[in-house]
Parts: sequence; structure tokens; C-alpha cells
Amino acid sequence: MAINEGDVIVATAPYVPGFKITKVVGIALGITVRSRGIGGRFLAGLRSLAGGEIVEFTEMAEQARKQAIDRMVQHAKALGANAVVSFRLDSNEVGEYMDEIIAYGTAVVMEPGSQVVME
Repeated sequence: MAINEGDVIVATAPYVPGFKITKVVGIALGITVRSRGIGGRFLAGLRSLAGGEIVEFTEMAEQARKQAIDRMVQHAKALGANAVVSFRLDSNEVGEYMDEIIAYGTAVVMEPGSQVVME
């Protein structure tokens, strides 16, 4: 899967069909740490009694992932890349009420052309 984040292509695969990698510039990283505030924890506690999705935490997780990806894209641009391949997202619990979200991948320079793919 490849998405276009502004002028940087982000792909989960190690290549993008129709493009060839001309230069690997390094690892692009984007990190954010989010706290689950006391209000959100209280509402989540109430909602967990009834079961189902905890919308406040879902929205927070979506915002955190977007921010981490945006930061990774900015880091890739700073490295001189126009794409990130082998993109991944990871998360870790930091303390009792905080989550760290990390977006990372290989920052590359690509140009239109055929990419040789090993099967």
C-alpha cells in the first residue's frame, strides 16, 4: 500500500510500483507521546461498564498516529527524501497513563521507472 502525504510517498512495501529507488538516505522517524487525561480516563471507565468502543481513546489514538506519521514525513523531507518505504507504526505504554506512538521507515529518493522486485 502506498499513500501520498503531500509531496512524500509513504509505502508499507519496500518498493513502489512504477518507481525506482535511486538513493537510500536513512531512517525516518516520527514519535509522539500522549497522555490519557483524567477526564478521558473517567469517561472511559464509565463506558467500559457498558462495554463497546471507547470513542475518546479511539480518537486520541487516531490523532497520535497521524501526528507520528506527519513527523516522520517531515523528518524524511529534512533528510532529502521524497518517499518512505517499509513504513511501520509501533506503540508502547509509557507509565500507567501514557502511550508512545512511533512511525518509521526507510527514507529514499525515488524517480519514475521500473523497480526490480525479487520474488
